[in-house]
Amino acid sequence: MTNISDLPEDLLLELLSLVPARQLICNCRLVCVLWRDMIDIPTLWKRKCQREGFNHQKWNRTISDWKIFYFLCSLEKNLLKNPCAEESFQFWKLDSNEGDEWKVEDLPGNHGRHFPSQQVHKYFVTSYGSCLKSQLINLKEAGYWDQLMDEVRPDITVRDWYAARFDCGCRYKLCVRLLSAENIVLHEFRPQPVVMKQWSEIDVQWREISHTFQNYKAGVRYIFFQHGGGDTQGWAGWYGCRVTNSSITIEPGTSA
Repeated sequence: MTNISDLPEDLLLELLSLVPARQLICNCRLVCVLWRDMIDIPTLWKRKCQREGFNHQKWNRTISDWKIFYFLCSLEKNLLKNPCAEESFQFWKLDSNEGDEWKVEDLPGNHGRHFPSQQVHKYFVTSYGSCLKSQLINLKEAGYWDQLMDEVRPDITVRDWYAARFDCGCRYKLCVRLLSAENIVLHEFRPQPVVMKQWSEIDVQWREISHTFQNYKAGVRYIFFQHGGGDTQGWAGWYGCRVTNSSITIEPGTSA
């Protein structure tokens, strides 16, 4: 009796490439030696990448492991939730909420400027005193298994946008940490606070800050992201720094 395994290799490979990736690994790969070997062939994962539009030219490099590249592309998303204040402060922990506390405002805001992307409509704004908020990302819950993080160590890129009001000076702070399962800090990105001046045409413009963690230590299980600041003149209300469109992405980079 003829069965699916009797199909020509190229046709079987094409059929397997249509199966969802996790079913290939968790179910199909266990069927028999032939299927295991077919699922391990780079050509299968290259076909899946091409079918789903995962373009390696985006990273301007050759791919050493198409299976890892496929999974990293399929998982790629912003790991920070509610980055543009569309859901008020949901998913954010308010670590420091002094003065008149954090607030959400609509762009461009009083004495503000429009954001470079029309997709962003709101921002978080600080008051006088210290205003800091954070998120803690569990990488396993986000789909990134321990072996992937320890052996492949894909690039982790952090981006944030900040600006000042034209009529008041302010201070902006950012801290990002890669943490172990025991919350030990393995790597940290903590640039010097940015002090923005009153009546500055430059500081009122939205600016992006970014950093990519590469070749980090094994054992990364969490990412801690914290940002905020406050105004430098102690005015009641919301005259401090403005932040929005924050992101943390894990990308194939130079590792896949």
